[in-house]
Amino acid sequence: MIGTRHVFRLIRINLVLIRHGLDEIVLATRWFRPIRWLMYFSPWYWLRSRDGSHGQRIRLALEDLGPIFVKFGQILSTRRDLLPPDIAEELALLQDRVPPFPGRDARRIIEHGLDSPIDALFERFDDTPIASASIAQVHGARLRDGREVVVKVVRPDIDRIIRRDLELMFLFAGLAQRYWPLGRRLRPREVVAEFEKSLIDELDLLREAANASQLRRNFRDSELLYIPDVMFDYTSRRVMVMERISGVPVSHVDRLRELGVDLRLLAERGVEIFFTQVFRDSFFHADMHPGNIFVEVSRPDDPRYIAVDFGIVGSLGPFDHRYLAQNFLAFFNRDYRRVAELHVESGWVPPETRVEEFEAAIRTVCEPIFERPLKDISFGAVLLRLFETGRRFDMEIQPQLVLLQKTLLNIEGLGRQLYPELDLWRTAKPYMEHWMQKQVGLEGIMRRVQRNLPDWGETLPELPTRLLQATDDLHTVSQALAGQQTELAELRADLARQASQRNAINGATVLAVIAVILTVAEAGAGPVFLGAPLTTWLLGAGALGLSGFALLRR
Repeated sequence: MIGTRHVFRLIRINLVLIRHGLDEIVLATRWFRPIRWLMYFSPWYWLRSRDGSHGQRIRLALEDLGPIFVKFGQILSTRRDLLPPDIAEELALLQDRVPPFPGRDARRIIEHGLDSPIDALFERFDDTPIASASIAQVHGARLRDGREVVVKVVRPDIDRIIRRDLELMFLFAGLAQRYWPLGRRLRPREVVAEFEKSLIDELDLLREAANASQLRRNFRDSELLYIPDVMFDYTSRRVMVMERISGVPVSHVDRLRELGVDLRLLAERGVEIFFTQVFRDSFFHADMHPGNIFVEVSRPDDPRYIAVDFGIVGSLGPFDHRYLAQNFLAFFNRDYRRVAELHVESGWVPPETRVEEFEAAIRTVCEPIFERPLKDISFGAVLLRLFETGRRFDMEIQPQLVLLQKTLLNIEGLGRQLYPELDLWRTAKPYMEHWMQKQVGLEGIMRRVQRNLPDWGETLPELPTRLLQATDDLHTVSQALAGQQTELAELRADLARQASQRNAINGATVLAVIAVILTVAEAGAGPVFLGAPLTTWLLGAGALGLSGFALLRR
């Protein structure tokens, strides 16, 4: 049910779409095609903007529609398996350009969320925010103990705005899925549902704080990545306080070059961070775009990354973890047959898929790319081509791999921005091979034994008792089966004996009757009835009676 507020919002959305020349996309659908000619009589058709491609106009329209639509475009840009490449590239350019909300509102939200006045919490609080995004904004502050911190505050009334716009998005998605020819394949309702889940997760800053704490623990004392410390005593669902970091934004390449930072090492470390998070920890920062990454430059020859904003993280289960690693290695070694087999074994493509055909399709995509110098190969481009190939073989979209794909594309783009000669293949392959050896070698076996020791510690003391009980149970079952077999054998013998006796009696009876009949018939003695001796008739009736009785017994 669409209320008045939804009607006004729909009118504004339509005006924005018209202003950016996107009405033709709507009118091109099968539902509106019969009345498409009416658009030539509308004033907006002649006044609309015709500049830019469809992708550019969609991006500009989303920016005009506000922060929730910008965030939706950002999430949608990660679904390159569903979107045309030009539109995906444009949506990837979306950045949060959201005006900040007043400092007094931030103070009110902080005091309500932490149940204390600002002056009791902070020695200093900056009303002017450091950054402002679609979901929250960040303020600088100093705790009473002198530590410099940043305070992240969720936007006021953001829940109502999100609910309103999500209802409209689900409405549009339902119409698109019903009337748009590509709607069923692109599954827009599922895309909006995925976006809704992501937004809800980002609204809960306690969840983000827990994510940051996990990543910090994974990279404690690491030379690759630093994660700021979270102050949980100053954190709630709508407020998060964490250590303030100092670093150069990774996108400021010229500044990094001026400071003498080893850009090649920095780029290669970015790749190593990705594979470490995915394959060592199975827990990775899934929003590593340049706005969330800084560089610690105190030692330019040994630079270290600093990450912020942990609202979106990803993880892999053991099954996908193993198959993904094997896929990477087979791909690095150009073993297309193994890549095809792994897709079938993992259930990513239907089980009836012919491996030979799938292998040939993968080879067709990859061989021309591998013939180029490795430094000129974009792994992200190869990944996208593989998704397109998989779509031809009804490859199912794997939601758990979408964030991984997005993160890998971010890492590769970041690395090439820092060091254009970055060879992602050469950097990643040794790491993958070393990781696989650790998994299947002695070290991996010992690690699994160590992981299972607590469970074994509980069951080992009881093992002798369980073995004795199992042996007794097995002996009891064996005796019962032996007794049943003896009874069955006796029953079979008894049935066979009874059947033999019945057959003997029946046979003897019939033979005796026949003999008597023949004897009497030959004698021909006694009265005659209907041309035959009466004795013959009586004996015949007796024979029939005996035969019937024998049949009834059987």
